Amino acid sequence: MTFKVAVVQETPAFFDNRKSLKIVDDHLRDLAKENVQLVMFPESFLPGYPRDLDFGMQVGSRSERGRNLWLQYWKHSISCKDDNAKALATMAEKYQLFLAIGVTEKEEKSRSLYCSLLVFSPEGKLIYRHRKIKPTGMERVVWGEGDGSDISAADSQLGKLGGLICWENYMPEARLKLYRSGLDIYLAPTADARPTWTATMQHIAFESRCFVLSSNQYFTRSDYPEGLTEYLVPGAENIICRGGSCIVSPYGALMQGPLFDKKGVLIATIDHDELIRSRLDFDPSGHYSRPDILDQ
Repeated sequence: MTFKVAVVQETPAFFDNRKSLKIVDDHLRDLAKENVQLVMFPESFLPGYPRDLDFGMQVGSRSERGRNLWLQYWKHSISCKDDNAKALATMAEKYQLFLAIGVTEKEEKSRSLYCSLLVFSPEGKLIYRHRKIKPTGMERVVWGEGDGSDISAADSQLGKLGGLICWENYMPEARLKLYRSGLDIYLAPTADARPTWTATMQHIAFESRCFVLSSNQYFTRSDYPEGLTEYLVPGAENIICRGGSCIVSPYGALMQGPLFDKKGVLIATIDHDELIRSRLDFDPSGHYSRPDILDQ
């Protein structure tokens, strides 16, 4: 079985989900014409990854200004049952493809926010949701911690899909739990634009013997709408996120990317048989594992 996959490196319309959904729709329309069957967008594409926004936080104190920014961010975040999620599901069905996208998800009951990865099927169903279990650094001001129950793979016509978000990918135990679920296609939406991220994706692909898809935003200071730049931390660079999206083979070889310093789309063809061929000499949850002495 062979099929095409794509990662989209884009700039969201921050705090404007209507415009961001239009961006998603435009890309899906174009990629469907090329018979792409799985498309992934970056971490927190809706309503946007809040890089360099301070939320008025210091150790021991919070400001009203920061609370007002949090309120705006909360209002523009999405739930899995709101009109934004329904629009994403409708797009996946309309274009007959799998849509993976990073969102800031709000829990209506508790009012907490989570950094989540959602996957919608060509039937218009939400088949996968993973909440980041450990936000990094100041992300912990914004997002709560997922409980880890969703670190697993979802069945699909393309094989088993699943993933971790940004620096969760540096957590060996989380990766192993994902591998043990029978993963085929590893999804890694991120906000990390360092060159080391590419090496990380290559290592994980070689370690997991999966195809790895990683997508990041391309974002500049001027992309923030008027009124939000006042919340930027002092000294914020003009290019807030350089990107670095890529697609990697089960042997750790770059199939596409990394893409830096511009928007773009990367497309690659996946050969499902390569997943089997690659495990002749290494399988992290099978013949190359020793749970009898290491799971202690």
